[in-house]
Amino acid sequence: MAENNKEHKLDIALSEQVAAGVYSNLQIVQHSPTEFIVDFVQIMPNVPKAQVKSRIILNPVHAKKLLHALQENLTRYEMTFGQIKEETVPNVPYTEINPMGKA
Repeated sequence: MAENNKEHKLDIALSEQVAAGVYSNLQIVQHSPTEFIVDFVQIMPNVPKAQVKSRIILNPVHAKKLLHALQENLTRYEMTFGQIKEETVPNVPYTEINPMGKA
């Protein structure tokens, strides 16, 4: 019975390469019955081709947990720094994500 009350700790490793992060100024979210796919894209001015910098695949439960974590952090951010103003940014049309990186 005492084992059930033990606090479990998870040691999470973060490599230097991953810690540096990846910049994204466009996110594309898709889903199937079993997973959510989030592509983080970097668009450069005057460049007609954008690059997917990272793809994260989540099951629906973890996608919902991510939604709640983002909402909680946005709320804390705005309490500290003020309301985030959503700029009107033109919708960027895209045809498809090419897995081979070819035009």
